[in-house]
Amino acid sequence: MDPLIQVKNISKSFGQTRVLDGISLSIDKGEILAIIGPSGSGKSTLIRCLNGLEKVDSGRVNIGGTLVESTQSVAGRVGMVFQQFNLFPHYTVLNNIVRPLETVKKLPAREARSKARALLEQVRLEDKEDQYPRSLSGGQQQRLAIARALSMTPDIMLFDEPTSSLDPELAFEVFETIRTIASRHMTMILVTHQMNMVKNFANRVLFLEKGNILFDGSFESLMASENSRIQQFLKKIYP
Repeated sequence: MDPLIQVKNISKSFGQTRVLDGISLSIDKGEILAIIGPSGSGKSTLIRCLNGLEKVDSGRVNIGGTLVESTQSVAGRVGMVFQQFNLFPHYTVLNNIVRPLETVKKLPAREARSKARALLEQVRLEDKEDQYPRSLSGGQQQRLAIARALSMTPDIMLFDEPTSSLDPELAFEVFETIRTIASRHMTMILVTHQMNMVKNFANRVLFLEKGNILFDGSFESLMASENSRIQQFLKKIYP
């Protein structure tokens, strides 16, 4: 069976800075991949190329056999959760999910509200449906963002540092929500510095350095790596 995601020799530059330098990888359906590495190594750019938010300069990305050229080319197949939530501040919690279901999925209002309420229950926000995002904690906002992304019934979920702006208690709330998604064997890609998240969820880890893949393997193999750069990095974030 062909991989769900195929990345072949992609490069991306911003001005004179080469952010991705000929990266190739394949990701199977149901795989949970964590991407780690220092700031500026190309982690976020890589996953933004996977859903068409960034256009590659060369190479190609395929999702389920479809060439990724824009967000529209993989609409409905790839969900993404950002570090800064990106919620609709003028919509209630419920309508943050209902409106995309009505406009993108073309669901009737009653069906959209029913599905939205079910998703809010999954992320433990069923008692917040009439509130606005500004009244929620950071952890609650991120859980709402996850529910909204899941409402599109994606094949793949991308998480870009989903807990980095949260304190440990709120991060744990999001951690538990992601754990639930992982238990359903959904294909997931996590960009994170939270090594506990990597250890608990990922069955594969990429280490990026200056736009290149320095390591691709299991968490156990990563921890046992004798690569001096990897060990230097791990000592700083996972003492």
